[in-house]
Amino acid sequence: MSFIAALAQRGKAIKLHRPWPRVVVDSDVWRDAIAGLASGEATLLGLWSDGEAVHMGLADVAANALLVVSLACPDRRFPSVGATHPPALRLERALRDLHGLEPEDCPDPRPWLDHGRWGVRHPLAPAIKVPADGVDYVFHPAEGRPLHQIPVGPVHAGIIEPGHFRFHANGETVVRLEERLGYVHKGVDALLRGATLDQAARLAGRLSGDSTVAYALAFAQAVEQAFGIDVPQRAVYLRAVMAELERLANHFGDIGAIANDASFSLLHAHFGALREHVLRVANACFGHRLMMDCVVPGGIASDITDGGGDRIRSLIATVKGTFPELVELYDETTSLQDRTVSTGILSPELARQYGAGGFVGRASGREFDARRWPGYAPYGQVKFDISLREDGDVDARVWIRIEEVGQSLAIIGQILDHLSDGAIRFDMRGVKRARGAREGVSLTEGFRGDVLAWVRLNPDATVAAAHLRDPSWFQWPLLEAAIEGNIVADFPLCNKSFNCSYSGVDM
Repeated sequence: MSFIAALAQRGKAIKLHRPWPRVVVDSDVWRDAIAGLASGEATLLGLWSDGEAVHMGLADVAANALLVVSLACPDRRFPSVGATHPPALRLERALRDLHGLEPEDCPDPRPWLDHGRWGVRHPLAPAIKVPADGVDYVFHPAEGRPLHQIPVGPVHAGIIEPGHFRFHANGETVVRLEERLGYVHKGVDALLRGATLDQAARLAGRLSGDSTVAYALAFAQAVEQAFGIDVPQRAVYLRAVMAELERLANHFGDIGAIANDASFSLLHAHFGALREHVLRVANACFGHRLMMDCVVPGGIASDITDGGGDRIRSLIATVKGTFPELVELYDETTSLQDRTVSTGILSPELARQYGAGGFVGRASGREFDARRWPGYAPYGQVKFDISLREDGDVDARVWIRIEEVGQSLAIIGQILDHLSDGAIRFDMRGVKRARGAREGVSLTEGFRGDVLAWVRLNPDATVAAAHLRDPSWFQWPLLEAAIEGNIVADFPLCNKSFNCSYSGVDM
């Protein structure tokens, strides 16, 4: 029996939670779950609260098992996960900021999202009025001499989201990096409460705008699981087309931006043109450059335009004609390789411990892709490979993107070849109402990695509670580890090779 299966037997199952089980446990079982995470018997998928209980998502790929473990917190306290399993620390700090639930023995008492400017503490718990005068925030120290600090941000040059980076350096060598985020906190969890499905879907698609399709799909699938409905096949296929177009656009943008951070602006220009081509095709086919609000619970908002398939096939031909030459230029430019190879190495051990998804994890040997496992339609019906590297440096993260471009083109081509006529949306007005709350959970593969969505629906199909988890929650701390021992001038390269979302973790 797997570790997760044994845990599930020790809890009380929630009947209307789909497709994976959720069990309510006591503090002893909760601590055993934490111990299993720390020993590598399971991977942490998420840690969140509905205001009354804490919920922890667990996965074991080898045992083909997923589980949500829940612990009631009548005294507003729970055993800290981060005390034993560091990947949970920032999730735990955010949970405390929003809900006022105290993780016992948490090694980091500092706030995460709360900068002391909200006017209230714990906005998703009974609010306590406090002066909005900010809070002191003490960065972790670095021992040794001679060391100096370099503060960067939260306001950066150019159009970029706000985030503060505190470097401790010995000359040009980075000894410690620590991030402070939360500057674009939007109160998404609060906004989702009481929202209709249409309102909630729009909010989900705006948590991190460059992944709007991935988030909208994750939320829609969680709702569909909660209701137990089947989405029309045409909608399923077109959702995947949108998701792969989104992946292409972001990978093109990232590869070019990484080259630009190494002062190789030629590649930046060419990859920027490819990205623009994808966005224009998306706009022509689905009515929006980013395909925002195109994926909705039950299917898609509107069908692909007449001639859209031909436009996408033309895009595929264009990419296949120009992309290989750009890849060759990247690979054979010695000055560029000198900047990316062996820079910002993330060890496979850390990637596994943090459950790093996407190109970050796969560049460090973690073979995980939510399209393949746990899997969702239509990816079981198309052929594609999961790209994998072991070096864990900037170059490896670039090559994962390069190889995934080819796979996305192949997936889109297969879908277009098998796309048939039919309905594009299940009528959500026809779903049967339950006497109690329904719950659903899903895991989708965005361009950064796996996106988790959990939702609890009221009997009237409004949202009682919901949570969306960006892959960047587990990737931002790994950037801190990857930059250690590198020079300060290589931070932009390392940072862009991770390309974590600020907005995605500032919920």
